[in-house]
Amino acid sequence: MIYKKDANFPYPILTNTSTSYKNSSFLLDVRLEENTNDYRLVIDYEISSSFINDLIKSGDAVLVFIIQSKDTRFFMLESDQLTVEIPKNRISLNKRTSIQLHIQSTKEINFSKNKDLTAFYNTFKDEILVSRNSLLGFSNIVVFEGSIQNPFVLFEKKLDENLSSDIKVELGSETIIIHYRKADYQFNGVGSSKAFNNPYIYTGLRTALQRFINEYGKGEDYVDLSQIPQPENLLDFKLYQLMTKKMIEEVSIDTIDEVISLISDKIIEKYASAVKELINNGN
Repeated sequence: MIYKKDANFPYPILTNTSTSYKNSSFLLDVRLEENTNDYRLVIDYEISSSFINDLIKSGDAVLVFIIQSKDTRFFMLESDQLTVEIPKNRISLNKRTSIQLHIQSTKEINFSKNKDLTAFYNTFKDEILVSRNSLLGFSNIVVFEGSIQNPFVLFEKKLDENLSSDIKVELGSETIIIHYRKADYQFNGVGSSKAFNNPYIYTGLRTALQRFINEYGKGEDYVDLSQIPQPENLLDFKLYQLMTKKMIEEVSIDTIDEVISLISDKIIEKYASAVKELINNGN
């Protein structure tokens, strides 16, 4: 089972939104590699709790790698295992595939020595006993969208000399398309041409996020990302992935610019630096 939001447990659970642990964090990232016959999933995770990490190292807890596509598959990981290899004839990644990492106890666990819990538990954590095969924590969800043609491409540039305006931003099926009426507007041949296009990229992101809020805000001017299903629209899905990977919990009309700053790679700073460089060079 993959947990898409926090669930109620009668004992502390480590998640990225848990209020039971101080500085609670369980981050997962997965990279997909493949050859003719096999998929290889390269795992990178980070657990903030020393107590939980020690349980895994000692074998008192185990990491469970869960893949949910048409079927759900479970892999018990060794404490130092960072890859999972699966024959292609055993799994299909042509559809949306969700991956999550769980922590499961292998014996009865007493929480008396868990110094990572919040002060709320100080007076009674000695009484917390968790039985064997119990869930101790779960990570964020990593999603592979098999139907996306260009999973790492968010923007496209197109030249259209018949445009009635100089620049036009279009929200495509899975990319933000920037149309230019003249090739000169793309700054091709200028040393920092990519950076000079950043204001257009900023405008495109703003337009896409405004639509995202209108689509998923249910009449409100904000979207709580933890309360919506993963979008079916491929462009919205990419934006959702960008925001959740940056641990953004909410996007609103008032915070769009802040969100853009978090999900983009300092695009305005790079634009300003490119302008200064051009001025200093006297070109």
